[in-house]
Amino acid sequence: MHLHFLGICGTFMGSLAQLAKSAGHQVSGCDANVYPPMSTQLEKSGIELIQGFDPAQLQPAPDLIVVGNALSRGNPCVEYMLDQKLPFTSGPQWLGDNILKDRHVISIAGTHGKTSTTSMLAKILDYANYQTGYLIGGVPQDFGVSAKLGSTAPDGNQYFVIEADEYDTAFFDKRSKFVHYHSNSLVINNLEFDHADIFDDLSAIQRQFHHCVRTIPSCGSIIYPADNSAVSAVIEQGCWSQKQTFGSNQADWQFQLVADDGSQFTLANNATGERGSVNWDQLGLHNVCNAMAATVAACQVGVSLQQACSALSEFVGIKRRMEVIYSDQQLTIYDDFAHHPTAIKTTLDGLRAKVGDAQILAVVEPRSATMRLGIHQQVLGSSVEMADRVFWYQNASVDWDLSQVAEQTLSTASVSMDIENLINQVEKTIVDNQAASKLTHVVIMSNGGFEGFHQLLVDRFK
Repeated sequence: MHLHFLGICGTFMGSLAQLAKSAGHQVSGCDANVYPPMSTQLEKSGIELIQGFDPAQLQPAPDLIVVGNALSRGNPCVEYMLDQKLPFTSGPQWLGDNILKDRHVISIAGTHGKTSTTSMLAKILDYANYQTGYLIGGVPQDFGVSAKLGSTAPDGNQYFVIEADEYDTAFFDKRSKFVHYHSNSLVINNLEFDHADIFDDLSAIQRQFHHCVRTIPSCGSIIYPADNSAVSAVIEQGCWSQKQTFGSNQADWQFQLVADDGSQFTLANNATGERGSVNWDQLGLHNVCNAMAATVAACQVGVSLQQACSALSEFVGIKRRMEVIYSDQQLTIYDDFAHHPTAIKTTLDGLRAKVGDAQILAVVEPRSATMRLGIHQQVLGSSVEMADRVFWYQNASVDWDLSQVAEQTLSTASVSMDIENLINQVEKTIVDNQAASKLTHVVIMSNGGFEGFHQLLVDRFK
């Protein structure tokens, strides 16, 4: 079957296209901007890429058009598709019906930590020789690719781990993506207000999460933190599956920090008394919680706690999640995919616990749809309190004044509207620190390309 993907260079759609190719389909696709790293992954897979949305690419018509959720009415390909009554579906619908329907599916949902937890779980199952398939909204450095079809595990099941997004499915299907996934187990890491471009408030998000809870079979599991009131409110609306909680003293699963920065900790199953230890390169309490969620999910399908802890101790991480992109004796620069004040805070808290009195510079571009709308501006200032110096970047799409946030920031803070000016400010601060023999850690926080800032800054110190 010839499948043509509209919006193929998005993380989800590009990964899905690779799964379709692995499943034996002829695959092509288009996007407004065909660029690395996804374009490189797709080309290596033998997938034809077309720049732009000229309807001529739909002549002759493919067998099925898979429409990404970034596409809307008015797009030339969408209008031609509808006018000509060409067969079409959404990415999540195609994935659910053609890849996931007959698999044992473990879905990872929540406001924060989906990519990390999904990658950790895929690592654990791979370590235990489960031959798992996966689709991850990032590139796990343990595997090098964002999606894999997988095969049959020694127990006869075909396992699939998927990052389950609450964002809407397509312009013609406003349900969240995760309702399509035929999940056997559902992890809900946490829940906060986000995606203000499509959700009015937290209760609207909770409603979608409960729709997903309703799809989990009675023999399946819902895995969630015991002390998150927003998640508990979802479960209290009705739950027909087995429940496993983690985190608090009353939870089924608990953790204990051995190192304050989260690099060493123990996990315990309260029902059996079994304990395991993890010693890894990741930082922060948020990653400890992600690891616990992944471990609980793995143990539900027969992996031992010891296997899970051994796998996590070898976990490398995900590109753009506190990824070190430059390091010398005095300077370390990280790329972090920050999209929400809570994610910013937990990341900087973890780094502070690791580096002690060393200088931390946070360079932040509030680029997510919710932050661009100014929804979180009252708490952005407090989210960076662990940094010694904060550089806010006001890009053209932020239509509210970031100087208000800079004034609320307890650390020294400034706002730039020009990339060259921003680079010069950050470089001068680093050089001044080096002259004073201060170790410096620079965390670049953005969920986008940041107009090439990462590489421009690295080039100043190579």
